[in-house]
Amino acid sequence: MSTTSTSAEHAVIKTSYGEMTVAFWPDVAPKTVENFKKLAREGFYNGTAFHRIIKGFMIQGGCPNTREGATGIPGTGSPGYKVKAEFNAKAHERGVLSMARSTHPDSAGSQFFICHGAARFLDKQYTAFGEVVKGLDVLDRIANVPCSATGGEKSTPIERIAVESVVIVPAA
Repeated sequence: MSTTSTSAEHAVIKTSYGEMTVAFWPDVAPKTVENFKKLAREGFYNGTAFHRIIKGFMIQGGCPNTREGATGIPGTGSPGYKVKAEFNAKAHERGVLSMARSTHPDSAGSQFFICHGAARFLDKQYTAFGEVVKGLDVLDRIANVPCSATGGEKSTPIERIAVESVVIVPAA
């Protein structure tokens, strides 16, 4: 990948399929990076799951409604607030971390996705704020989990892909 990290901290996303390490891009999305780190430090992501998977496109997580026993619909939860979009010139390529949102540009909160393949049609329309620097094999394993159709889109994993924890660590 041609992008570079300028962050002194990384996130380690521990899943039921292994770990992915993400480097942040605070130079292009400072508020988004800080929001993700804040939620991670509060344990917000612990116990959630990747609820939407489209092989060759992306894997999506960060919804509190994916926790065991949650009653809300997966994909509709938030931390109770929204984050203003920080659209930038970073390309949505394999391994890029970006914020999920509804049709409104400033509707992101906690949900994020990691591109499994190039998704350049999202460029400058979604806030890209980091990239996987270790664990692309884990991304591939998750992206290859069989999915069933929910609401017409075949993107609901047939097994739970747990996000056991997201920990902020010093960059190696």
